[in-house]
Amino acid sequence: MDVRQKQALLVVCAMISSEGRREKKKKRVWVKEWSGGRVQPGLSLLQRELETQEQTGFRKLLRMTAEEFDLLLAMVEPLITKQNTKMRLAISPRERLSLTLRFLVTGETFKSLRLQYRIGTSTVSQIIMETCAALHRVMKKDFLKTPSTAAEWRTIAQDFDLKWHFPHCLGALDCKHIHIQPPGRNSSLYHNYKGSLSLVLMAAVDANYKFIYARVATQSRESDTGPFEHSDLRKAMDRGSLNFPPPEPLPNSHVLMPYMFVGDDTHPLRNDLMKPYPAQEVDHSHRVLNIRLTRARRVAENAFGILVNRLRVLRSTICLEPEKVVKITLASLCIHNFLCERRSEAYAPPGFADWETTDHVIVDGAWRNHGTGNLQPVENRQPCDPTVTAEQQRNLLSDYFVSPAGFVPWQEEHV
Repeated sequence: MDVRQKQALLVVCAMISSEGRREKKKKRVWVKEWSGGRVQPGLSLLQRELETQEQTGFRKLLRMTAEEFDLLLAMVEPLITKQNTKMRLAISPRERLSLTLRFLVTGETFKSLRLQYRIGTSTVSQIIMETCAALHRVMKKDFLKTPSTAAEWRTIAQDFDLKWHFPHCLGALDCKHIHIQPPGRNSSLYHNYKGSLSLVLMAAVDANYKFIYARVATQSRESDTGPFEHSDLRKAMDRGSLNFPPPEPLPNSHVLMPYMFVGDDTHPLRNDLMKPYPAQEVDHSHRVLNIRLTRARRVAENAFGILVNRLRVLRSTICLEPEKVVKITLASLCIHNFLCERRSEAYAPPGFADWETTDHVIVDGAWRNHGTGNLQPVENRQPCDPTVTAEQQRNLLSDYFVSPAGFVPWQEEHV
């Protein structure tokens, strides 16, 4: 055999060997076998059956009615619709929204949801983040809007006076820690004063448990003065750019009083932010003011309580990056406001929030039996010194509440 024949034989052998390797190599597939059966019975099919056959079951599944789900879908569908390709069919907007709501309602892990919806874990994550961002984007204008006119603020104040007997109140402020997993890099930015890792949700709530302002801070060690001092809400209040109504007489009196938010003793006392008297410095009129202010401030406690017990993803430590937790939180607030505005009994059934008897006794709502989990209050260690005018304003208000113009009979039973 000459050299040319040997070279030809080597080429043929190499070709045969290559063909063998190609035959042994397994064909790659788009999805795992269990995931490829998304059209088979699963949670999405159960949802469709509950929509038509068992409304109570549907309400428990997503904490809303089928009609409310369809309204949400109509709003967000244009932003979450994907195109089919030659390789696979796109996951429908209905299934994307259902998956996201189920995550918000239960707080289940992505791995758990992938089995329920027959979708891969990375796809579950992508769908939830995209849908949460889309929900906030399309809903924030109507369902997470801070009032911008004097007329809108007066409407809120009228509701507080009518329902909670606190005039000139523009909203109740509160702050909560949202616990997160260590983000890996720069984790010290998210340590709170107790040493755990969290973001801070600061919010203002109207008389109907709706959030009218929200800020999720990505650094909870902002300062000992607390989230309010670093918020854009405080900056807007300082500039006078929120269009609050000008000071007006309190009902049935000539006492001129600014409009204000109310907060607990962790907030600063300002002309536009009222807080209770310290417990050690109270006389009768001071105790009356504290009682009336506490009633108004309970709306914030209830708003957070309803939120965290119906959208339970916020109850425990969220094992995601801070930026994703911000998206989840803002979407949850929009959904909460949407369902509160509709007075959805699937979301907040009668007796779930605090309620008042005919004798003006406040009865704890059912949410208090379950608490707020890891969504814990923010505490300030160095409250700001109040201005003289803020102190005078608080004294005027306390005197008004015990005067014939501002007195209500039931307050004496609680002093």
